[in-house]
Amino acid sequence: MSRNAKMPVDLEWIRRATGGDLDHLTSSDFDLNADKPLPRASYKPAAVMVPILDAPDGLRVILTRRAAHLKHHPGQIAFPGGKVDAADQSVEHAALREAEEEIGLRDKQVKLIGKLPLHRTVTGFEVQPIVAQISPEFTPISDPGEVEEVFSVPLNHVTDPANYFIEGRVWMGKPRRYYVVPFGPYYIWGATARMLRMFADRLEHSYETES
Repeated sequence: MSRNAKMPVDLEWIRRATGGDLDHLTSSDFDLNADKPLPRASYKPAAVMVPILDAPDGLRVILTRRAAHLKHHPGQIAFPGGKVDAADQSVEHAALREAEEEIGLRDKQVKLIGKLPLHRTVTGFEVQPIVAQISPEFTPISDPGEVEEVFSVPLNHVTDPANYFIEGRVWMGKPRRYYVVPFGPYYIWGATARMLRMFADRLEHSYETES
């Protein structure tokens, strides 16, 4: 049974959808394209935070717009996150460290909920999305060297499959297709949109399993 798209997503539903063993699942930038991901050992580990804010108007997911001067993915919409460093104790630690550096999110303002399946990017990273509940007291303090803007969008919008489209462009001389999930002035696409689409799929799977 498919859920009603207008059914509000709550934190308990998110816990069910992002908990348990997800090791058999992955998503990738290759999902809509003819080429296939490289062997897993070829990818560099990375982690991103998927911050869920319990706002007065409902749950929202916090995103960033990357600074325009960055060498990689300038101006694109992204989750706070980055490479897993040798000093990181875990992928969760890496996601928390990067979120504090990029948007001023502190450990005491974060309650870990679960994970989404690993995502492999066309640029050579294997990304672990960490889903977390964020305190309403959080006030963004962005690092201007990395982040141009911190904003949030309604979680119900980005977890409704009907809001996704497939578009394409030429990248490094090859045509590539990718998901987009626009919201207002924000063009959310590529790896970020694919991970959000997996979030939507996990919620749908959880609903169908328990119905």
